[in-house]
Amino acid sequence: MLPRKIPTQKVTVPLLNSELNKANVEEKQSVYILIAYFGGFHSICYCDRMSSRTPPTLRSTPFGVHILFAAVLFTLIQSSKQDCVWYGVCNTNTFGHSQNCPYNGSAIEMPEEGLDLLRARCGYLLDNNEKQFCCDKNQVEILNKNVQLAGHILDRCPSCMENLVRHICQFTCSPKQSDFMHVVATEKNKAGVEYVSSVDLHISTEYINKTYKSCSQVSVPQTGQLAFDLMCGAYPASRCNPTKWFNFMGDPTSPYVPFQITYVQHEPKSKSDLFVPLNVTTVPCNQAVNSKVPACSCSDCELSCPQGPPEPTPPEPFKIFGLDAYLVIMAAVFIVGVIVFLMGSFLFTQGSSMDDNFQIDGNDVSDELAYRENDSYFEKLGAHTETFLETIFTKWGTFFASNPGTILIAGATLVAVLGYGISYIEITTDPVKLWASPNSKSRIEREYFDTKFSPFYRLEQIIIKAVNLPQIVHNTSNGPITFGPVFEKDFLSQILDLQESIKAIDANGTQLKDICFAPLSDDGSEIDVSRCVVQSVWGYFSDDREKLDENDDDNGFNVTYLDSLYACISNPYLCLAPYGGPVDPAIAFGGFLPPGAQLTGSTEYQMANALILTFLVRNHHNKTDLEPALKWEKKFIEFMTNYTNYNKSEHMDIAFTSERSIEDELNRESQSDVLTILVSYLIMFLYIAISLGHVKEFKRVFIDSKITLGIGGVIIVLASVVSSVGIFGYIGLPATLIIVEVIPFLVLAVGVDNIFILVQTHQRDQRKPNESLEQQIGRILGRVGPSMLLTSLSESFCFFLGGLSDMPAVRAFALYAGVALIIDFILQITCFVSLFTLDTKRKEENRMDICCFIKGKKPDSIVNNEGLLYKFFSSVYVPFLMKKVVRASVMVIFFAWLCFSIAIAPKIDIGLDQELAMPQDSFVLHYFQSLNENLNIGPPVYFVLKGDLAYTNSSDQNLICAGQYCNDDSVLTQIYLASRHSNQTYIARPASSWIDDYFGWTAAAESCCKHKKNSSDFCPHEDTSCVKCNITKNSLLRPDAADFEKYFSFFLKDNPDDSCAKAGHAAYGGAVRYSYSHERLNIESSYFMAYHTILKSSADYFLALESARKISSNITQMLQGRLMSNGVPMESALTVEVFPYSVFYVFYEQYLTMWSDTLQSMGISVLSIFVVTFILMGFDVHSALVVVITITMIVVNLGGLMYYWNISLNAVSLVNLVMAVGISVEFCSHLVHSFATSKSVSQIDRAADSLSKMGSSIFSGITLTKFAGILVLAFAKSQIFQVFYFRMYLGIVVIGAAHGLIFLPVLLSYIGAPVSNARLRYHSRAAAAEHETALAGIL
Repeated sequence: MLPRKIPTQKVTVPLLNSELNKANVEEKQSVYILIAYFGGFHSICYCDRMSSRTPPTLRSTPFGVHILFAAVLFTLIQSSKQDCVWYGVCNTNTFGHSQNCPYNGSAIEMPEEGLDLLRARCGYLLDNNEKQFCCDKNQVEILNKNVQLAGHILDRCPSCMENLVRHICQFTCSPKQSDFMHVVATEKNKAGVEYVSSVDLHISTEYINKTYKSCSQVSVPQTGQLAFDLMCGAYPASRCNPTKWFNFMGDPTSPYVPFQITYVQHEPKSKSDLFVPLNVTTVPCNQAVNSKVPACSCSDCELSCPQGPPEPTPPEPFKIFGLDAYLVIMAAVFIVGVIVFLMGSFLFTQGSSMDDNFQIDGNDVSDELAYRENDSYFEKLGAHTETFLETIFTKWGTFFASNPGTILIAGATLVAVLGYGISYIEITTDPVKLWASPNSKSRIEREYFDTKFSPFYRLEQIIIKAVNLPQIVHNTSNGPITFGPVFEKDFLSQILDLQESIKAIDANGTQLKDICFAPLSDDGSEIDVSRCVVQSVWGYFSDDREKLDENDDDNGFNVTYLDSLYACISNPYLCLAPYGGPVDPAIAFGGFLPPGAQLTGSTEYQMANALILTFLVRNHHNKTDLEPALKWEKKFIEFMTNYTNYNKSEHMDIAFTSERSIEDELNRESQSDVLTILVSYLIMFLYIAISLGHVKEFKRVFIDSKITLGIGGVIIVLASVVSSVGIFGYIGLPATLIIVEVIPFLVLAVGVDNIFILVQTHQRDQRKPNESLEQQIGRILGRVGPSMLLTSLSESFCFFLGGLSDMPAVRAFALYAGVALIIDFILQITCFVSLFTLDTKRKEENRMDICCFIKGKKPDSIVNNEGLLYKFFSSVYVPFLMKKVVRASVMVIFFAWLCFSIAIAPKIDIGLDQELAMPQDSFVLHYFQSLNENLNIGPPVYFVLKGDLAYTNSSDQNLICAGQYCNDDSVLTQIYLASRHSNQTYIARPASSWIDDYFGWTAAAESCCKHKKNSSDFCPHEDTSCVKCNITKNSLLRPDAADFEKYFSFFLKDNPDDSCAKAGHAAYGGAVRYSYSHERLNIESSYFMAYHTILKSSADYFLALESARKISSNITQMLQGRLMSNGVPMESALTVEVFPYSVFYVFYEQYLTMWSDTLQSMGISVLSIFVVTFILMGFDVHSALVVVITITMIVVNLGGLMYYWNISLNAVSLVNLVMAVGISVEFCSHLVHSFATSKSVSQIDRAADSLSKMGSSIFSGITLTKFAGILVLAFAKSQIFQVFYFRMYLGIVVIGAAHGLIFLPVLLSYIGAPVSNARLRYHSRAAAAEHETALAGIL
């Protein structure tokens, strides 16, 4: 077989009066349909008009002789008038096509049987009772047979089919053939019988153009494409035109055309001396041919579509004065706010001496007589609450400090019991279970689709890009054509070797043929590997290497495999792959589209610089059935890894993946970064252990250090995490890798801060006379315990309320974190207090840290004093910060920061780049990058129709179908209309329609539907031993209710070929779920498949989902409304629903509501903190508001950081934002509590006092601890760690510390809670009592 030439203006297509070709049926089958390479209609081409033959020039003769000669000539012409150019069939060629006998006589009367046959398609020829024709009965039978093949595609549009058939009827049987036809050549067969081999058909361009226009929008439901994509030879619909279409129908190089038909076109006003161009009357597609059939439907004729509203203009960016509106608004807010603040601070208030000159003395207690006695109710309640909590914690601390051994043993036992639950824990790595709520719409719809239909195929894909290879310029008779470097012959040969090697992979007995998707194979039968669906460039060459070496000559130009390739790319249905279907060049090729471009009819696929091999593997809802596929995929990855490393050409860049690869790489990623996480935690542990100690002299370094206590504190933090995981292991709530990676970090942030506050408060405290160590520790816990309780409960409630999230990963994280924080707090006020008591006794007994059995020298005296960091805060930092100008500057700077963050936070990108989820050394990361560069087709989308519909009822059928008699707003019509606005709807092409193809299949029942002779069981239509079905039609030319039910299963079992293109097994075998109950057909659900446009970004994906849901919602409302108006009970009508499904929906649904989910989570968390703070701070609304304001500012400023550091908003960053709220409590609540309980009078003094006492602990306990561990995360292999953990954690710590240690004290100095008289009075009495006790002890 010679390679196909680059198509010129003459292209061949079958002629309709040829017989059906029986040859090559196998290679004509298609995955989706077997498109009718029917006896003839694919394209037209312009042909040069033949020059007229003129009689010899008459010599000069006398005038009378001229008159005599003319009279004789006229008489001879009249007596030998020829009406016909052929009559009858006298030859059959090698393709089985009938060829007509030349005949120069008058038309011959047609017998009655022939007239009946003419009425089927050419009834208009009989309008004037005409009975004489230039064809016999046999020719009419052949005409009807071949017209029926075209009707498989075009009968959807009666006007189109009628217009086309009229010229075929005319040139086949017209009694005036010679007016517009001329026999150019005849030949003789072996028997010496002459037959016609070439004719000229003179035809009007008006007819050709109008016929083409009436057919140009006819669709093919099985593929969602236009008929001209299949019927214009080597040209797709976008490049087809009237001339190409008609010339294609007359080109004898096609195996379907019996002889050359040259369409000689004439303009309407042109004149010919010898011929009258055929100009048959045509009917526009939006008009009915007659009263018996309707006009073409909207999906087949744009003129029939209802006039929709104009496309909305894209929304203009929100701007003011040409600038970003958010920035302008927030700038105005900032200016106004700063002016008001500065005026209030400097103009309308008198400076306080405490602004610049003050001494920090936290022990000052003002005279209670200076304050009024009539305290408010909330002041009294607050004082009592504080007194109550301090008393409880004092007694609690004294008890647990007095029984350290028992408490530590009991605590260890409890942790061991709870921790044993880890053995029952289940780690979830499935992305669907991680990020999609079980109750989410997409998850429910995915489950429904996977259960009712089979899950979407498993994809094994390889992208091979050419490296350092030049483009190929191929010279043709139509001019030079440039091909991409991947089409170089040796490069293609290596691709074939790789493809065949993959087909031969054996995974312990499992081969590709055992697991592949083969739509044209019988269920349960053994599959040959050649029947597996493989989308590869080699499908165009039938996987035959020898076809690369075929050559031919075309007017001096060398015709090679490139010509054949170009023809196949132009119309893939001309070059079916071995599996029986087409190879879509948009799937098999890559890198031919510029960035942002979509596929169009003019797309130059031949410019590809990458080839893509795609193997489809069957998927199963039952996971146990996937074991063979999983084994083969593992072997496939091993093979590709080895091939890429050792066998690939230097001119290849190869990226590959399998269906299991993403989950495998996520598991590997979590293991690869274990070392990084451990190093991060180890650095934090070492810092804690070292910094807790308060070494005053070098010789006492091993005594004053608190390494053991630090390690014990860290162990307590880890024990709380272990206990939390164990508890949920008993409960059965699955864990995620985020819990393992994030929660220890969170609990360390919270727990370590409490440890530092407790230890450093003790280090700065002096034991009172007659006070035991246990009593002192109890008193210290009474002082800091309420603050620890406040932060722990605030954070725990924050996370517990975060557990209300629908997102499984966020919910699990919140619940695990909340329980871990509660347990950590309990262990700190029990086990750590006991351990702290033992360590303090060790120090007082001068025993070495760690090696406590070694005793050092006893110092002269043991005096607790402040550490260096405490002195820096109290002597340097606090006085500087409390200066009036500094405080005002801080407020202005932080307000500017807040306004700027508010302006840019709405611009944060939503989504998660899938590349970030992969380790930097992952082959899947390289695949994602290559896919993003070379992906040139959108994913399929299924519109699923379910509910109680009477499919045998014509009115219900009309609600769904898109062909004749169907409603203008039917399901498929609405999807078709959406595809016409793909830039807004993201629907690239109309949906396939099983119901329209079923109607078409039953219309061709004579050639399509068969049953066994001795039973009514199904029989394939190509089986000649079976009996044709007798299908009864209703007034709409559809099968009646009984036969609709009877033969529906036949349609879904029948394989398509060129004689029965509408057979539904390949395209719809898995698209309809039906059953028979008491011989009644019940269609439970079905789907209609369309395609999305090319989707690149996260926004593209979730906007495509949003658009598909809008379309489905409109369709559902239409269906339910029409059904109820047709008398269907409401309960039954409301069960009918259409929903869209695509494989990516379940991952991107969260982004439709990401902002609302984020604001809800943040709002709930902050509200819970407000409530807890309000109650535990003694119903102090001022303090609660200050905490909430500061935390809100931290989160908003973190949002601004996310925008500038390219951190997108998604489930991972949402978890971090929830955690940021929790950690922010640590930066705020301790300080605010210290402020509220300060014994100083003025707000500035109280702010300074609280910052001096708590600042050093917050700085050393949270900021420095976390900062050391965070820096290590920058070296993680995982990009998701670098972006969402390193960047966000660093932002949380830096922003939190800045607000907690700079902004919050200044804010308190301005709007902190007023002095509580009741609290001051209580402190005065307590101080007086302590003074009397001290004197009594001295005396």
